[in-house]
Amino acid sequence: MHRFQLNTKSRTDFREITGEVQDAVTRAGLQDGLVTVFVPHTTAGITINEHADPDVVRDMKQVLDAVVPWDGDYRHAEGNTAAHVKASMMGSSAQIIVESGRLQLGTWQGIFFCEFDGPRSRNVCLHCTSTINH
Repeated sequence: MHRFQLNTKSRTDFREITGEVQDAVTRAGLQDGLVTVFVPHTTAGITINEHADPDVVRDMKQVLDAVVPWDGDYRHAEGNTAAHVKASMMGSSAQIIVESGRLQLGTWQGIFFCEFDGPRSRNVCLHCTSTINH
């Protein structure tokens, strides 16, 4: 298990963490298997999406804000219901196949930490699982 921290800069912040995940896979010596990326937070999530065009992240933020506005007739006392809903929509984890020591992502894919209640200091947990071929 490997953990790292990151600091988000705004209420909604998508941070690409593909490099950090690949570095952890390399340090773990994982050649073939899976890496699970998990965030232990109820107002943050993980997604895999295009990382080449920053407008994709911008558009995703815009759509999420339109579908789940920050201000609404919510009852949660902390006032961050929208963040909880968006985090649930993204999910708290993703699994990525590792082959020959490399993440098997598509050409345009990147792994993103999704902040919905920032800015905050957050944790990301990684677990590498090796597959043994006979």
